[in-house]
Amino acid sequence: MIAIVDYGMGNLRSVYNAFRKVSPNLKVCVTSDQKIIQSADRIVFPGQGAMPDCMRELANKNLTETIINAAKNKPFLGICIGLQMLNDFSEEGGVSGLGIIPGQVRKFKTKNHFNKVPHMGWNEVYRKNNHFMWNGINNNERFYFVHSYFVQPKDQSISAAETIYEHPFCCAISKDNIFAVQFHPEKSSLAGLQLLKNFTRWSI
Repeated sequence: MIAIVDYGMGNLRSVYNAFRKVSPNLKVCVTSDQKIIQSADRIVFPGQGAMPDCMRELANKNLTETIINAAKNKPFLGICIGLQMLNDFSEEGGVSGLGIIPGQVRKFKTKNHFNKVPHMGWNEVYRKNNHFMWNGINNNERFYFVHSYFVQPKDQSISAAETIYEHPFCCAISKDNIFAVQFHPEKSSLAGLQLLKNFTRWSI
C-alpha cells in the first residue's frame, strides 16, 4: 500500500490520480492517520504553499514524528515542498525543517530579468546518477516546476539531478530509502508518470 500524506497542504488529488493511472491494481490512500502511515509499504510526502505553513500544519496534525520515522526505513518519495521540508532550515520564514537531510533551502535571487520568481514551467532535468527512479526516463527530460526556493544539500553526493534556472540547482536528492524531487511528477506528462511508476516498484 502507498500512503499519500495529507496534512492539508498538498496537491493530493492530482498525486492520487497519477498513482492510480500508473498502478491501477495497487492500493493507494490519501491519509493523515498515523497508524495507516506507519503500516504503509511506501510513503509519498507532497506539499504546496509556504514552508512555514506546511511545517505548522504537519505539527498541528501530530504528524511530525510519524514522517521522521517513516523516512527511516521504507521507500519515501518527497514532492516539491515535501523535498524542502526534509532539510534543516529554510530561508522562507526562517523556519527549521525536519532535519532528515542535512541542508538548507535558499531563495532564488535572479539577476536576469528573463528569469522570474517563482520559477514556473517546464525545465530540463540533468541526472547525476543512475538511480532506479530514473529507469525509462531520458536524461535531460523536461519536468514541471513551480517554486521560489531550492535546496542546497550539505552532502552534494546525494544530489540526484540538477536543473538550470539562471544557475544550476539541485532538483532531486537520493539517500538510502529517500528519493525527493522539486518538480511535480504528477504534472509532468509521461516522464512524471514513469517516475511515479518506478516508485511503486523501487525496492530498498
